[in-house]
Amino acid sequence: MASSREKHRQPKIPTGSYPQEEVVNPRGTEEAPSFSPARPNGPTRGEGRINLMEQVVERENMLLALHRVEGDKGAAGVDGMEVKSLRPFLKEHWDRIREELLQGTYRPTPVRRVEIPKPDGGVRLLGIPTVLDRLIQQAIQQILTPIFDPEFSPFSYGFRPGYSAHQAVNQAQLYIARGYRWVVDMDLAQFFDRVNHDILMARVARKVADKRLLKLIRKYLQAGVMIGGVCVATEEGTPQGGPLSPLLANIMLDDLDKELMRRGHRFARYADDCNIYVRSRRAGERVMESVTEFVEGRLKLKVNREKSAVDRPWRRKFLGFSFTHHLQPKIRVAPKSLKRFKDKVRTLTKRSHSQSMKERIDKLNAYLRGWSGYYRRAETRSVFAELDEWIRRRLRMCLLKQWKKPKTKRRKLVELGISEEWARNISGSRKGYWRLALSPQMNKALGLAYWREQGLVSLVDRYDALRSTT
Repeated sequence: MASSREKHRQPKIPTGSYPQEEVVNPRGTEEAPSFSPARPNGPTRGEGRINLMEQVVERENMLLALHRVEGDKGAAGVDGMEVKSLRPFLKEHWDRIREELLQGTYRPTPVRRVEIPKPDGGVRLLGIPTVLDRLIQQAIQQILTPIFDPEFSPFSYGFRPGYSAHQAVNQAQLYIARGYRWVVDMDLAQFFDRVNHDILMARVARKVADKRLLKLIRKYLQAGVMIGGVCVATEEGTPQGGPLSPLLANIMLDDLDKELMRRGHRFARYADDCNIYVRSRRAGERVMESVTEFVEGRLKLKVNREKSAVDRPWRRKFLGFSFTHHLQPKIRVAPKSLKRFKDKVRTLTKRSHSQSMKERIDKLNAYLRGWSGYYRRAETRSVFAELDEWIRRRLRMCLLKQWKKPKTKRRKLVELGISEEWARNISGSRKGYWRLALSPQMNKALGLAYWREQGLVSLVDRYDALRSTT
């Protein structure tokens, strides 16, 4: 037994096992002389990790978990209980639930299956736990994160405190600027649905000795999915949708990170999205072959060979971003991301949707704020200016459609400062709404000042404001 455990134990990585230029500040792109993981805040294995369940159900930890679950809101699980009903339920049943958790007899409820369309086609399967199970998973995650996270790779950026997608993109930009101008873009096929439970639990057990907690985590993995009123068993995978899944995913892929570091590769990983940067196509093909063998042989996961590729970084998409081909590359919004943005705006500004302009702008603003907040890291300001002009043209088209009758169009345009002659020409034109929305007269009447008065969010203004604060 001991020899088998030693065989699967992650080897220690010497400090000099990868180039020093590879070591960067995990919270930015500035270089640092070294990276030394902080010690976990939780107890060491010999100091009480066999009593982790008591820490999970401890009052302060549960209250923190409750606040986070309530703050995240979210949909109900298979039992139909909403987040607002959780506190009253706990007041009545918490003593029993706590005892079941400590005794190791608690049984999670199956998750509710939800299908989310993917931008590139297909669906993403989500598993929505009940609010009670979300609470317990959140409490577990808060105890396990200080134990596992400090020893994760500094090049793993997904679902970790103090790390973000923007930092992963910054790291990729740094590699390209240093001459690593080929990328091994590796896509793991249905990662969250293919995780091997035995391999995952073996990695959790490296640092968790509390058998009750290990048993509960396995129960969550095997809780099953409710489909059409029938509970379907889950033999593999960790369902997306629960607070514990991101941490388990990072635990599972930590072996991949450490292997890439041991080999001296330059990489950035965000959840199951991993990019490795090399100097030539030939090197990239060798890396793709060897890393695929490791992922499929050691971790029992599947690499999607159709979506994976060795290519130039500016031809690939990484977390919604791409790069320019210059020697000092700039971060830009990926073409596919721009296409999805325009498709969404077209839906929100569809002429056939019967709604007031105020309602249309309110819905559009909510989307624009979120989109510009994420893509503020792009360094191509002109793209945001072009999108602003395109959005205003879409809205001018909607107004022309709403005005309908020629005399209404003429009257509205005159009120907006257009001469009677031009107002008559536009209102009587047989050209389409989209073409008329680009005319100089319409642009003058319904220009930037008008839409600012209507409260429309400007992508350029938000880009400038957000960039100045980062």
